[in-house]
Amino acid sequence: MGSVLHFILYLVMTSLSQSQSQSQSQSQSQPERLMRAAGLEGIGSHQEYFEVRYPPSSHEPTPSCSHQVLHHSFGNTIDSPPYTTSYIPPSRCPPPWSRVVLHLHARCKGDQYDRIAAVWLAGVEILRTSTAEPTSTGIFWNVRKDVTRYSSLFAKPSLDLTMMLENIVNNQFTGVYHVTLTLLYYNKYAVTSPVRIPFIPCPESLNFDPIQSQSRSRSRSRSRSRSLSLSLIQEPGARGVSESPADLIIPISDDGRRGFWFKVEEEKDSCSRRIRIPRNTYRAVLELYASFHGNDEFWYSNPPNSYITANGLDTERGNGAYREVYVTIDGKVVGWEIPFPVIFTGGINPLFWEPMVAIGAFDLPSYDIDLTPFLGMILDGKEHVFGIGVVKGISYWLVNANLHLWLDHESKVVHANPVVHHSPETSIERQEEFKGLDGAFDVDAEKETQITGWVITSAGNITTTVSQGFSFKNFIKFQHKGTYKTVKQKFKAKKKVKVIDGRGESITRLKVKRRYPMRLVTNTQQFRDGTYRLVTDLSHTLREKHVSGCFVKSIDNVQNSKGWIEVKDHSVLSGQSSTMQNYSYVDRFTCYSRNVAAAGGRVVADNSTFVCEL
Repeated sequence: MGSVLHFILYLVMTSLSQSQSQSQSQSQSQPERLMRAAGLEGIGSHQEYFEVRYPPSSHEPTPSCSHQVLHHSFGNTIDSPPYTTSYIPPSRCPPPWSRVVLHLHARCKGDQYDRIAAVWLAGVEILRTSTAEPTSTGIFWNVRKDVTRYSSLFAKPSLDLTMMLENIVNNQFTGVYHVTLTLLYYNKYAVTSPVRIPFIPCPESLNFDPIQSQSRSRSRSRSRSRSLSLSLIQEPGARGVSESPADLIIPISDDGRRGFWFKVEEEKDSCSRRIRIPRNTYRAVLELYASFHGNDEFWYSNPPNSYITANGLDTERGNGAYREVYVTIDGKVVGWEIPFPVIFTGGINPLFWEPMVAIGAFDLPSYDIDLTPFLGMILDGKEHVFGIGVVKGISYWLVNANLHLWLDHESKVVHANPVVHHSPETSIERQEEFKGLDGAFDVDAEKETQITGWVITSAGNITTTVSQGFSFKNFIKFQHKGTYKTVKQKFKAKKKVKVIDGRGESITRLKVKRRYPMRLVTNTQQFRDGTYRLVTDLSHTLREKHVSGCFVKSIDNVQNSKGWIEVKDHSVLSGQSSTMQNYSYVDRFTCYSRNVAAAGGRVVADNSTFVCEL
């Protein structure tokens, strides 16, 4: 048989539910698996799988030194503790570093599920990733992630480096994931990317560090400022806000026995940790990691429970199509995120993701929540409870967070206080109308919040205002006795962070806009011999724009996939698929675009350029 693929029968559960008994036999509470026929086997031996990102590997500079920190084979690791080894910084290139990059190399051969995995250093998550589904001839892939923001941890000796990748190996599932992690350190950064956009001097400092900005001499020459801006901005893959890494990072996580992530089984689950932060903290940013699995892997296509109950469907994949991850301090909501709908390599139609995986599948996004205006709640030297929850979440979500703290080394105590706090409940409207297996379901949600707070530091009074909001729309429609399913989702979010000094002069400004449009159409035909054909059309997009001072970075990442698959007795008899991806990255100095097309497990077109389209 061919390699094992992860395939969710839930997406076609209604088409297989011509009677209640049929529904109960086909819809399982756990993901089903489909076997691929030999005709759909991977092309060639040791084929490379990849995620389209910036910068391309060919454009990465040579590091000052590299340091292999983990090499391990994840075989039958299910229900086992994560793998842990000791981390020691390299002596041949000591800190400070201008940049640190984590390079993951993985390979696998045989039949296997796709798997979720994460890497933690001293309990702080530095990478969340998932695996590709292998072929009998073998595959490999590489993931590079800028982890400079964790530099204060990398400088410390004798820390535990932990990786969690639960896997099953038996007579049926034979794939072992062999993983190597290497850290790449840069003591000096040499600009290698071609400058395609004329440089325009920026009048505003681009260093997102209020104390450094305040203490910096106002008489600095324009040429000096220009040089600084260049060195900060031109690093490939920069986050957009050039900032000094935090002085201290505290994990908000579980105990590590089954990984440091919390497992959310239902909405009322409590995931929290008591933390005491230093009293000289002047800035705090919470970095949130979240991924969705099991009954909520395709939360954006879940119908309401009323539909499931009325049709006698034996599935727990319900609760409607809205999820919100929120953060609390002492029970008070202080931040929230609607996660980007990452599709894992076994999701929707697994043939889509060979060899080009879905957006974010190899490097799942994390989400920054600026908590600086809330410092007045927690700078009292006492422990406070930081919690994470999921609105309408069902089994299961994996969540944890890192609390990045910047310290005023010239003060023992920083005084802080919130000024304005406007954070209403999320406005959610739901509509449903169905008859039998056909029907339509709408969810509309929106929210606008603003919080302002000040801190008195050794550099003076600093006031931070964080404004953000989002709008969310999801539409699901079942037709032709549930055999034709359409999912349309739109999400757009905006965030503004403004920092001013005691005289009201701007220290820095940050604006972030994101959009996640998605469209999924699934048509199922069932035949008398038990075979069914699944035809799928998917459009999946991530658009982001970051503005910091006069620095602008935009990303436009679009995937369009089409294909069909014939299945009998959980085996794929035949199928065809194609995926096209258009990726664009633009900032003040660099333009990069890559257009890739894959079909039948092969890359059939791949064009990239650093030339801007005027």
